[in-house]
Amino acid sequence: MRQTCAAIFAALFVAACGSAAAAEGDVTLRSRDGAVTLQGTLLGFDGEFYRVDTAYGELTVDSSGVLCEGVGCPSLTDYVAEVTISGSATLGAVLMPALMESFALKRGLVATRSPAGDSTYLYTLTDPEADRPVGRFTFRTVDTDEGFADLLAGQADAVMALREVREAEVEAARAVGLGILDEANRSRVLALDAMVPVVAPGNPVSSISLADLSRVLGGSINNWQALGGPDAPLVLHLQDEGSGLTQGLVDRVLAPAGLTLPEDATRHPDATALADAVAADPFGLGMASFSEIGNTVPLPLAGACGFTLAATRRSVKTEDYPLTAPMFLYLPARRLPALAREFLSFTRSDPAQIVIRRTGFVDQSPEEVPIDMQGDRFANAIAVASGPAGLRELKRMVSALRPLQRLTTSFRFEPGSARLDAQSRSNVYQLAHALEAGRYDARRLLFVGFSDGEGPAAANLEIARARADAVRAAVLAAAETADIDRLSLGVEAFGEAMPMACDDTAWGREANRRVEVWLR
Repeated sequence: MRQTCAAIFAALFVAACGSAAAAEGDVTLRSRDGAVTLQGTLLGFDGEFYRVDTAYGELTVDSSGVLCEGVGCPSLTDYVAEVTISGSATLGAVLMPALMESFALKRGLVATRSPAGDSTYLYTLTDPEADRPVGRFTFRTVDTDEGFADLLAGQADAVMALREVREAEVEAARAVGLGILDEANRSRVLALDAMVPVVAPGNPVSSISLADLSRVLGGSINNWQALGGPDAPLVLHLQDEGSGLTQGLVDRVLAPAGLTLPEDATRHPDATALADAVAADPFGLGMASFSEIGNTVPLPLAGACGFTLAATRRSVKTEDYPLTAPMFLYLPARRLPALAREFLSFTRSDPAQIVIRRTGFVDQSPEEVPIDMQGDRFANAIAVASGPAGLRELKRMVSALRPLQRLTTSFRFEPGSARLDAQSRSNVYQLAHALEAGRYDARRLLFVGFSDGEGPAAANLEIARARADAVRAAVLAAAETADIDRLSLGVEAFGEAMPMACDDTAWGREANRRVEVWLR
């Protein structure tokens, strides 16, 4: 493959450039037969490929097919992978160090952590047998906004984010040649968190509706009496504006409703400080991280239809809890060093999922949930079944799903769109990888579509089936090396037969529009 790349490069160079003069620079790359010479400024080297700025643009050249001459040439034998990852302090403070140290242990390397400036630390990975460093991973723990700014400025190779990339950031990245950051292969979900409304111990309010929560966050409810509590002022606690968790609230909850956060909200620098403050404030309500609720009391999300949703490890993993917050790593369209690519692969491995659980976040290792552990879901389905047609559909669903188990991997869609949301796009690759590894060989997987209750039931059933078909097709397309003959992948739909939340809010309707995976 390397020889092929080098040959293609040589052919393209000769065809495009002929005998034109080369640009001046700090390196000269010469084909091994001496027929082609290319000069330019070395922009990067990943241990296998040179990235060079030349008179003909930025070129990537396989090192095995050329000889490098000049002061900028790196050592091929003593190469050290250099990677900088910037962004969310929530990710960078605990999770990334735990993953990095576990990865080093698995690779037989020694990981040494050292400070590298304000909010920055460095992991040096050393090969003990060769007694030399093989990698340096720099982590800048700031916030999601600064992470994307560092990437756009060429000061970071990846971004730790607690929210999805914004449209302006996508356009800016495209403009500087970093690819399309909202494409499926430009991001991955490392772990899951959730945004949880919390109060102090002793607060008499035991739940809050999604509609009321949006009014609290929008500033129109500022007294506990409106929530069934005492006649007392409600103090809203939030993390700082740069927090990805807070920005996720704005993007997903407030912006679609045309609302903004109140200016008088009490702000905190991190999740721990917020939880401590709410626990000590009898009139406080905060939006906390599921992994950092401290001594506060989380409020389940209630609805007018009688459904109640609590943030639990399983409801976060399945995205049944509507305020799930994926923890992203965004990667530009640029080749990373081999050691960095190995680390990224490790983050999806089974040992990495154990590390994620131990650090307090929700992992993504798929679990199989038998039907007898889903009583609340089926009780809700019974409660909303309407008329003979609704009862027939409910009976059909129970008959079809009773012999199966639900996989915790679910798929949901962007608001008002048939496009999968960011977490679900990552789930496509997660499930595809499991199929390629043969994890579900000789088993039957059923992609089951559900809808909200808006509109005619027949139309909802058709939409739910179309979505299930689309997810199945996306997973098969991503599972390029899977042995399809050893798999059974079916599609079914039950429309509005098993809602997860009330349809009286946009959040609830989004939770209900989903594709689940069931298996036998």
